[in-house]
Formats: sequence, C-alpha cells, structure tokens
Amino acid sequence: MTDTTPHNPMKPFLGKLVEVKDLATEIKLLRVELLNGGNEAFKACQPGQFAFVSAFGFGEAPFGIANTSQRGPYLDFAVNRLGSVTTGLHELGEGDLVGVRGPLGNWFPMDQFKGKNLIVLGGGIGGAPLRPVIQTVLDNRADYGRLTILWAARHPTLLVFTDEYAAWRAAPDTTLHLTVDQADEKWDRNVGLITQLLEKVAPSPENAVTITCGPPIMIYYVTRLLEKMGFVAKNNYVTLEARMHCGMGKCGRCNLGPKLICVDGPVFSMSEVGELMETFL
Repeated sequence: MTDTTPHNPMKPFLGKLVEVKDLATEIKLLRVELLNGGNEAFKACQPGQFAFVSAFGFGEAPFGIANTSQRGPYLDFAVNRLGSVTTGLHELGEGDLVGVRGPLGNWFPMDQFKGKNLIVLGGGIGGAPLRPVIQTVLDNRADYGRLTILWAARHPTLLVFTDEYAAWRAAPDTTLHLTVDQADEKWDRNVGLITQLLEKVAPSPENAVTITCGPPIMIYYVTRLLEKMGFVAKNNYVTLEARMHCGMGKCGRCNLGPKLICVDGPVFSMSEVGELMETFL
C-alpha cells in the first residue's frame, strides 16, 4: 500500500555520505545519497535552490545545492567550516548519515536564459550555488550563447572546484578567468579583486545575463560596476545567503526589507533588490 501522507517540510530526509573530499582550505564537498523518499523529493530540484543539512547532535544549516539532477542521483554540498554545525559536518566521513531538508527557495530561470550570453561571477564559497548553472549550460551547450566565467578567491588555496577548470575551459564558447586577492609563489594568473578582473575582461552587455554569488560586499560592488558597464538591472541576477532558521518564511530571520530570502529568493534580479542591497551589507 502506497503511503500518500504529505511529507512534513520541517522533517529532513535521511542521507548517506557517499563521498567526502577537500575542495579548498576548510571547505569540503559532501556528496549525499538520499534515502527514505528523498530522491523523489529532489529529482526536479533546480539551479539556485538550497537545502538544510543536519549534522546529528549539532543542528542544521542551509547550503546551496551544488549540482544538477542531470549529473546523477546524488546531491553535492560545499561546506565551509565556520561554526558548530559545519564543524560537525566536516568531522563526518563516507557512510555516515546526515539529514537533508528541502529543496527550498526559487531558482535561476534557465529556460529564460536560453539563447543568451551568460557571465557567471563567483567569489569563494559563493561559487557553489553557481556550479549548477555552469553544469546546465555545459550539458545543454547548444541552448545557450557564450559562457564567461569569472572566478575569484582571497587566496589560491580558497578556489573551489579546481579539478573542473580544465573541462570548463575545453567546452565550446566558454572562457574561464581566475583571480585572487593575494597570490602565493605558484600563482601565475591574475591578482586583484573580481571587480578589477571584470573591468579587464569587459564582457559585452548585448544579449547578456549576469549571475553573481559571493560575499555581500562583492555582490554590491560587482552589480554597481555591471550597471556602469551598461548591463540592465533586470538582467543582473544574484543569489543571496542569509541567517535562515526555518527556510519557509515563518521565522523572519532572513528578511531583506519586505522580502524574505528563503522564500522570495535566494535568487533575485537586481531590479527586485538593488535598492535594498546596502541594508544587506
């Protein structure tokens, strides 16, 4: 007999870690196999959505889903060790269990982006929710125009998904530009803020959409510069992070003016939130 009881959105699905690997200094990739109905719930999750991941005995925290359902049956999460929950997650290994609650939030309108040139700007761990955008474009390459990726971190050891850069560069009509704030002795690429890199690359706003994620101060200055470069606010998309507690618009902790990032976002166009960004800093 089939259980038709609606799933309680506050109850996490059980997940098993099938892979744990280092992405960068203090950043791990957790690959989760969902159990007890989770696969069905997440089979249609979209680029930009997020989920709460539980470390049992520590609590839960929100993370952007870092892969597409096209790439396989697992969920990827990039976890930066910052507090008790993320430390608890970092101490887990393959075969350990976690809770996964979601999928939550809205997503990037990838269908609307078809035929357009995409400029993706990622800063540090902010690259994680942008990885599904990149995967969607590369897996459906004929549907999209030129893909320009600007990828930044404070230091080379903080760049994420470095093992995928060669595949990104090898894809048709795709370019990858890297920059760090502070180089080490091995770094031979650009040094400087992502805004400086953006000015140097100077992508055209014609038939283009920008997609940005990173620290709030980075998002603020990148989007201001994009508008100076001729990009229209409605075509500049961002995904925002906030101190979420429920993920369902009930607790009000993630408010951005009249909007709640967990349910109205986390994906917004700058025409929606541009005037509110200073309050987000």
